[in-house]
Amino acid sequence: MRVEDFDFNLPPELIAQKPLEVRDASRLLVVHRDTGELVDRQFADLVDYLRPWDVLVINDSRVLPARLWGKNKRRSGPVEILLLRPYGEGRWEVLVRPGKKARVGAEIEFSPSLSCEVLENTPSGGRLVQFKYAGDFDSILEELGETPLPPYIHEKLADPERYQTVYAKHSGSVAAPTAGLHFTPELLAQVEQLGVAVVPLTLHVGLGTFRPVQAAQIEEHVMHEEFFELSAQSVAVINDRRRAGGRVIAVGTTSVRVLETLADEGGKVHAGSGWTDIFIYPGYRFKVVDALITNFHLPKSTLLMLVCAFADRETIFRAYNHAIAQRYRFFSFGDSMLLL
Repeated sequence: MRVEDFDFNLPPELIAQKPLEVRDASRLLVVHRDTGELVDRQFADLVDYLRPWDVLVINDSRVLPARLWGKNKRRSGPVEILLLRPYGEGRWEVLVRPGKKARVGAEIEFSPSLSCEVLENTPSGGRLVQFKYAGDFDSILEELGETPLPPYIHEKLADPERYQTVYAKHSGSVAAPTAGLHFTPELLAQVEQLGVAVVPLTLHVGLGTFRPVQAAQIEEHVMHEEFFELSAQSVAVINDRRRAGGRVIAVGTTSVRVLETLADEGGKVHAGSGWTDIFIYPGYRFKVVDALITNFHLPKSTLLMLVCAFADRETIFRAYNHAIAQRYRFFSFGDSMLLL
């Protein structure tokens, strides 16, 4: 299957540069997979499509202040570091820019209390580094780090919390699980008043989610592993609700990937934690997810491929063409879709 088959043209002005003032004021394109019907709604109207005994599965990962600016102790000019994955005892996999200033053996200083040594190159083109610091690493990171925004967003956020979901809890992501950005505490309360269960899981968004597909054929792309955790308590609710006839509604592609990683062929979900590199593209048979809330994704991305697997490519591209014609806002701070 060709990666080029998942390309489309998007007017640059439709790339949302900042969030709306009210989270759930975003638009919602409802896609009925069985009929192909497209319905234009507001995100706050989500409650009209939910039923008692449904279960809404959210990703409660929180975005780290994962971008650090430092300098090579032996060379002039800034070095940008993006944290990707911890390996314990101060070791992290990171992305670096420019790479020539972060060769193996280089020492990069961020402040008098934080520096790192580049230990080795990684297969994904990044580096494995050893941080050296005085005090608590998380506290230092909160002080020195910046919340990383996608490269297509050119405006700095006045309030970095707008790149966090209202239910973000466990720090570890380098990008937000953006489908959840539309929820407000009030909307979640309405959802629960309907008799819908809201249960969390955690997937720390890393390189696997946003890494561009370099291969010409989809099947040749290898996903980068991302850490996940799904508790026995959440699993019990999901399985009980599904047995009672409720639907499993995933908030975001990250939630889909965890659920499908931990579901057996009979559709039962099991508790667990670890690292997943699951890559979902057309032809995949979904085991547990019945409906999906998701944003509009980048051309040729693994996220778009997952969505095309959940519906079908023709339906999704017709929905995207409709969204472009109706001037929907795209990507992280953009509008959303509900795939039923």
